[in-house]
Amino acid sequence: MFRTPLRAIALAFGLAAPSLVSAQELIDKGFVHGWNLMVDPAMGNGCLIQTVYEDLSVVRLGYDANSDRGYFVVFNKAWGDIKTGEQYNITFDLDGEGFNGVATGVRLKNVPGAIVAFDDRNFVHAIASRKVMTVYGQTGEQVMAIDLKGTAKALEYARECQKQQG
Repeated sequence: MFRTPLRAIALAFGLAAPSLVSAQELIDKGFVHGWNLMVDPAMGNGCLIQTVYEDLSVVRLGYDANSDRGYFVVFNKAWGDIKTGEQYNITFDLDGEGFNGVATGVRLKNVPGAIVAFDDRNFVHAIASRKVMTVYGQTGEQVMAIDLKGTAKALEYARECQKQQG
């Protein structure tokens, strides 16, 4: 199940979506290479990139300035069995290179999702330099495959955005 971004609705969803932590609105900084570039005041004005896929999965990759860590989060209405606060072992496959992580269940406007926080900057570099990210759940089933086209350029803009935030 390969997902292609729906660029037309990405901006609309991003402007209306509250942050992961509070009801503060995301600040739109533009649309770059298939991703919305945004600032999240609830994450200490951390910058993020966000896109929406055909199945309406919302994917965010960003920086939490409050905890000095990066995060990857996906929301999807079809994931109703994800419980807020519960932890799930997952694997990211980036063009054949595996990364293990622990995702924590979250909700955004009653839409379930999972967030992985990380402080290994090599993970972001790996994402930026790859073509496809496949995510596997704790039982080894494929959860999603994400086309990373445009991600490297969008992350460059996110890094510049973060420098501007101080």
